Amino acid sequence: MRAAIGVDLGGTKIAAGLVGEGGVVLGRASAPTPAVHGPGAVLDTVVRLARSLAERAGTEIVLSGCGVGSAGVIDRASGAVASATDSLPGWTGTPVRDALAAELGLPVSVVNDVHAHALGEALHGAGAGAPTVLMIAAGTGVGGAIVIDGRVHSGRRGVSGHFGHVPSAEAAGRPCTCGRTGHLEAVASGPAMCAVYRESSGDPSVTDGRVVVQRAEAGDVHAEASVALAGRALGRTIGGLVNALDPDVVIVGGGLASAGEGWWRALREAADDERIALLADTPIVGAALGADAAIVGAAALITTATPLEEPA
Repeated sequence: MRAAIGVDLGGTKIAAGLVGEGGVVLGRASAPTPAVHGPGAVLDTVVRLARSLAERAGTEIVLSGCGVGSAGVIDRASGAVASATDSLPGWTGTPVRDALAAELGLPVSVVNDVHAHALGEALHGAGAGAPTVLMIAAGTGVGGAIVIDGRVHSGRRGVSGHFGHVPSAEAAGRPCTCGRTGHLEAVASGPAMCAVYRESSGDPSVTDGRVVVQRAEAGDVHAEASVALAGRALGRTIGGLVNALDPDVVIVGGGLASAGEGWWRALREAADDERIALLADTPIVGAALGADAAIVGAAALITTATPLEEPA
């Protein structure tokens, strides 16, 4: 049996899996991301997890390589990190592909972690069989990807899918994490939903979106409004993207996808209000693979013939 190692490399956790045919995860390993100790320590952790999976695979499985979905913008040509946030100090410029290939002795391919998530869902999850998939992930931030015929559209600089940084009417005047104002992420992310709740309720203690969702389910009117606002803002953007891209399916994932019926209802109604009539039947569905999505998508970088656009 042939298989590949898929790695989901985030700012707080590194998850790896041994992925076989059809995107089946045969084994898993994970560890906290040693971000404070620098890029070398992060790469060492990936190597340790990959080797542990390879040892468990035994002789019956032939490893084809290692795919990595990494936080940050990834340069397609070099497999290095072109840009990253402070969640991984010093990560910008790290030659992830070459460094891991040298340590593991395997072919390595690297893509942004959200792109890996989208690829996993498009090939083996909620978008399986659909020619064009629009993936939106809403959680700490808002991101996503476009997958066309099984290939991630990464864009000229690898930045495609930063949907959290498109203008949103609901976010007017609100500061965004990028330093500008009025972007979707400033109202539709988990931290933004908390901020809206704190403003309206006068309770400064809430910093976890799950608390807002719990209070909404318990009938807290401020929480209900905050959850609905986040869903509505995201839904309007999704409706606009459907009009612009005409995908076969829209997949919504991330932490906020479990925010409950109030969030989903607001999202769907807002998307319906924005979509042109001809696109009213475009499915908007929840992600199917959960935490395995990025692992499966990262492994597909190795097992799928052309999962990425060719570098410019």
